[in-house]
Amino acid sequence: MDPGNQEKPLVKDNVAAQVINGQQIAKSIRNHIRLQVKKLDFKPGLAVIQIGTDPASTVYVNHKKKDCERVGFHSEVTRLPSNTSQEEVIDLVKQLNQSKSIHGILVQMPMPSHVNEQMVIDSILPQKDADGLGTVNLGNLLIGREHILPCTPGGILRLIEKTKVKLVGKRVVCVGRSRLVGKPIGLLLLNRHATVTFCHSRTTNLGLETKEADILVVAVGKPKFITEEMVKPEAIVIDVGINRTGDSLIGDIDFKAVSKVASFITPVPGGVGPMTRAILLENTLKLATTQS
Repeated sequence: MDPGNQEKPLVKDNVAAQVINGQQIAKSIRNHIRLQVKKLDFKPGLAVIQIGTDPASTVYVNHKKKDCERVGFHSEVTRLPSNTSQEEVIDLVKQLNQSKSIHGILVQMPMPSHVNEQMVIDSILPQKDADGLGTVNLGNLLIGREHILPCTPGGILRLIEKTKVKLVGKRVVCVGRSRLVGKPIGLLLLNRHATVTFCHSRTTNLGLETKEADILVVAVGKPKFITEEMVKPEAIVIDVGINRTGDSLIGDIDFKAVSKVASFITPVPGGVGPMTRAILLENTLKLATTQS
């Protein structure tokens, strides 16, 4: 093997915990997808719809477009004014549902308050639901029929798998129960025979629950919410939070402190975020090859 093509280490040892390198794993996934696309006689197509001009959403959409270019996908981005009606958004989705050049559709969240997010998502055909958040795909996940996984939970699962830990019987605590992250990652790990506890804003004695976790997944949107004393020694800690403080992004976990007790930890940025986008590409390729 050419040493120049060898994959870089997935972890680094500059802190007590090993830091899971989401950027590098995502790059490896993109490289694999690019090779698969070269074998096809068509270009997989991903359409992204953005409603409004939220700066963070604009950054995410631009990243997704660039990712498509990297792997050889056809990409379409439609940016709609913030006052676009729900009916107009759904009409656009229906047009994309019929497009033969589009195999995956994603509507960027958050959407404006006058738009019912789940109704818009459910207007995407299940076979074009690149984000895996439609009722059909989430329902399939519930019954253990995994096909198109929600992107962030799918990325989290891949990060955990890279630690080589055996999930059977492991105690998992998910802090946050959203349909985007908490519930689906809990189901994915439950399907792999872990024992899963969901915690949320009404959980009493949260620290006692998190302290029992072999694997701790945190998605609450509160900077440095999880502290060192709330984490079991040698736990795997996955930080899904992205919180902007000034010019910096920090997670829901006190990274420096928790790194002293955890065995593996994800950074912010550079952990879950790149993996979410990589799984979106993976989902789109899967949908494209299914439709062809």
